[in-house]
Amino acid sequence: MNRTSWKAVEPQSVAVWDPVVRIGHWLLVVLFAIVYLTAEEESGSTNVLHVWGGYAIGAIVVLRVLWGFAGPQYARFSSFVCGPAASLRYLVDLVGGHARRFLGHSPAGGAMVIALLVFLAATVATGVVAYGERGKGPLAADGAAIATSAKAEEGSEGKKGKEIIAEVHGVLANITLGLIILHVLGVGVASYAHRENLVAAMVSGRKRAK
Repeated sequence: MNRTSWKAVEPQSVAVWDPVVRIGHWLLVVLFAIVYLTAEEESGSTNVLHVWGGYAIGAIVVLRVLWGFAGPQYARFSSFVCGPAASLRYLVDLVGGHARRFLGHSPAGGAMVIALLVFLAATVATGVVAYGERGKGPLAADGAAIATSAKAEEGSEGKKGKEIIAEVHGVLANITLGLIILHVLGVGVASYAHRENLVAAMVSGRKRAK
């Protein structure tokens, strides 16, 4: 086979993102929107969509972490986790218009993946604790004990503790939203710089071969 015919059969695109990564990504998008918009009802009670959406996010985060060690090449943390210097250098190059194109996650993209997983996990964890202190959820027993102890002490310290956990939960959710906005902006800039639609790639799982 001569060189010309070889080029003719070269693949125009290659599979990069497996179904676990893609489906998990878009489920997180939908679920986070749901739980953020149903954070608390006017009566102060917790919306059932918020609760179960939070549980689902927690399950997906756990699956994604496990998949980061057991999944295919581009899903593994070892393929995209870099130090802060590499991430910063990539961002500088991206702004300068001469950043290297990565088939998988770029250094900055990899850093964002880790940041989002950490803050999503922390948001879910504090949400479960706050829900438990209301006597509901998997930590309901601990929450009941805290409530009983607080009532014996006139409830002042217990109430403050509950408010602090709820506030931390809200702050973490807002930070996560900020990270998501930065992520969307980064995807837009990288798509323009590398002349490829990264959103479509996360839908199809395929990217330009070269």
